[in-house]
Amino acid sequence: MMKIITDTSALYSKREADAIGIDVLPLLITINNKTYTEFEDIMPDELLEMIKEGGVPTSSQPSLGRTLETLEKYDEDIIVLNMADGLSGTYATTCSAKDTLERDNIHVINTMTLCGPHRYLVELAVKLRDEGKSTQEIINEIHKCMSFSKSFLIPVDFSFLKRGGRLSPLAAKLGGMLKIVPVLELTRDGKSLDKFAIKKSEKGAVKAIIKEYQSLGVNENCKIYVTHAGALDRANRYKEQLSEAFPGTEIEIIELSPVFITHGGPGCIAIQMIGK
Repeated sequence: MMKIITDTSALYSKREADAIGIDVLPLLITINNKTYTEFEDIMPDELLEMIKEGGVPTSSQPSLGRTLETLEKYDEDIIVLNMADGLSGTYATTCSAKDTLERDNIHVINTMTLCGPHRYLVELAVKLRDEGKSTQEIINEIHKCMSFSKSFLIPVDFSFLKRGGRLSPLAAKLGGMLKIVPVLELTRDGKSLDKFAIKKSEKGAVKAIIKEYQSLGVNENCKIYVTHAGALDRANRYKEQLSEAFPGTEIEIIELSPVFITHGGPGCIAIQMIGK
């Protein structure tokens, strides 16, 4: 039996990870001069309340020490599914840990995505593991799935994105514009967010995303995620709009983790797609 490891970009708590037999490397949040382990010491609603009270959070990746400790526990083959390199140093840290241990049984994958599609890739790896597929078969299937994915973000407060430095220069300029609904897209290399569209309403923003998904051929062989930062009502509205456009496609709503609230800001919503 092989071991599957991911980081909390896949939106798994330790309890959820234990239930399906995987390990999770948690990212960290610092706010009000205190550092928390996400999904262990702090939950999304708690962070949102701290921000509401004036706290300004920052995030950091799992430490090299914790990553080494996790990898060292297992002698069997290990597949590590990290969030997009460039948006976080988590992938680079895992590669450093692998190099330090000098073990050939550790396979580190830069998923080039995050959140919903990242979670789907972990679920796929678990399913294939449970079916008895080989390490290489699982890696091949993961890379095949990764080739068809597209993520968008509709932010509310640009100050969080600017502070985190995950914006392209063009996208950063949108932050000063009033009475607009910007749509950002995850770049093809997964390293930053860039401007996709500027609309006058949320409905128009979602329509622009739907049009792009239709042009890409999104259908029932795909899965769409609507991930949100304390904005469940809006997420449900977006899901309704998406369901009308893609009636046979599975759509799931998930709450974003504290780290992604830190970068996307309260109220942000991501709409993401991956091929099954």
